[in-house]
Amino acid sequence: MGDHLLTLLIVIPLLGALLMLAWPHERSSDFRLITLAVMVLEGIVGVLIYLSFDPALSRYQLTEAADWITLPLGTLGTVSIDYALAIDGISLPLVLLAVLVLLVGAISSWTIAQRPRAYFSLYLLLSGSIVGCFLAQDFFLFYLFFEFMLLPMYFLIGLWGGPRREYAAIKFFVYTFFGSLLILIVMIGLYLSVMDPLETARMIGLLEPGVPGSMDAIRQVQQWLVNEQIAPEQIVRTFRFEYLADPANYLPGTLLSPDSTLTLAGVPFRLLAFWLLFVGFAVKLPVVPVHTWLPDAHVEAPTPVSVVLAGILLKVGGYGFIRIVDGFFPAEALHSSVPLAVLGMISIVYGGFNALAQSDLKKMIAFSSVSHMGFVLLGIASFTAEGINGALYQMVSHGLLSAMLFLLAGVLSDRTHNRTIEHYRGLIGPMPRYAVLTGVAFFASLGLPGFSGFVGELFTLMGAFRAEYLPVWVPALSTLGIVLAAAYFLWTFQRMFLGTFWYAQPQDTPLLRDLSARELGLLVPLALLTLLLGLLPGLLFDLTGPTVQAWLSGLR
Repeated sequence: MGDHLLTLLIVIPLLGALLMLAWPHERSSDFRLITLAVMVLEGIVGVLIYLSFDPALSRYQLTEAADWITLPLGTLGTVSIDYALAIDGISLPLVLLAVLVLLVGAISSWTIAQRPRAYFSLYLLLSGSIVGCFLAQDFFLFYLFFEFMLLPMYFLIGLWGGPRREYAAIKFFVYTFFGSLLILIVMIGLYLSVMDPLETARMIGLLEPGVPGSMDAIRQVQQWLVNEQIAPEQIVRTFRFEYLADPANYLPGTLLSPDSTLTLAGVPFRLLAFWLLFVGFAVKLPVVPVHTWLPDAHVEAPTPVSVVLAGILLKVGGYGFIRIVDGFFPAEALHSSVPLAVLGMISIVYGGFNALAQSDLKKMIAFSSVSHMGFVLLGIASFTAEGINGALYQMVSHGLLSAMLFLLAGVLSDRTHNRTIEHYRGLIGPMPRYAVLTGVAFFASLGLPGFSGFVGELFTLMGAFRAEYLPVWVPALSTLGIVLAAAYFLWTFQRMFLGTFWYAQPQDTPLLRDLSARELGLLVPLALLTLLLGLLPGLLFDLTGPTVQAWLSGLR
């Protein structure tokens, strides 16, 4: 089992979904228990993966690889698609975050009564797809998981959402599907341009089938490729991340070869491919101006779906920037660092101003996510150890805090079906525990020292100020996002919780009861985690640091 922990992390929720479909309909109350059991198993496997991981190593660990699709194409060579999984210091924190947030989302789904079989089956399918994105080491496999996330999320919003759920679901699907098509175009271009050196060595007889590869064999094949000593029909093309990231595996003269001089309207194809990939993942993060689907999706989505959407799905965009966009096109990424950082700065400030203008609590939190994800892009664009580590830290911190914030918004929404900030006053009286935990979430999100939000923003800004490629005004203006966060979080807290108790719909006042045991069980651990990471940031930096250093060294 120790050799297949990563596969288990993907397969367990998929098997749970199949079990759900075969379960007797008259025992519909069991669907919640099955989902909870599946996510607890996911948590146990996640802990085993963490214990098996050596943070001192910068290479991939717990690697699983097997031939999946091999198709001879004559003079076009052979297409090779692998079932390849692995983790490193970049992906492990996001995997652990996903396992935790998905468990929180499953527990918060306990009150779902409409079509429970469909809901929980889709939820488990979504869970397996999300985890698969962080584990996949083959671009084709990653793309399958990336695309498969769309369908469950579309139905979860469109069937269990609010009054405008159909509009929000379609908008989410169209935006994300458009981004996926851009990624697909580049993926095909990479496939036409890159070989698998080990499989090619076996094809030409340099290695016997089944014999483990070696660096000598890889270098030999790469040299023969440069000297044009390999016939086209003997070249095995690949989607493996490790080979796509190595310029020595690119076929000379192909569309996306680093030495290619091919252009479109004067723009090099590699630079064009970089920006297509960037836009594809920018939709998921999201980055201004391709962010407009997010507020609508959050407002209409049920609380558990908002928790998963903000807590994990947005992080797939940030992970894609690091692993794929910058990993495959490092020269183009460095060349474009200033516009990338400016887009991050715009997202930070624009999201902050929009959050300040909202009257809907969930919409305010949604725009705050746009702002906080802007810090992720800013850190990645810095290409410094502080910036990349800060971006990863910010993703984990925001995953915890956004899950907590949407759970808190869901408490009011479930009780009164009213999320208008101005309709509440003095909630600290009837709901003291709710007020305390909301204060923790707000202060942590605005970057108060001692909480994880402070560490993430601090290190992204430190990296951006130290970046040799970025003008100092970019991170300087980005600090305005911290001021705006303090403004909209503190103003919201003051209006809703301080002063004399008042509610705009007095007939519903008895509904404003304090947190239940289940709600406390969800919120208190998240609050403790954000405090723990804020006081002991080394818990996360020890995981990410060695891998980030190796990743940066490979870019230059």
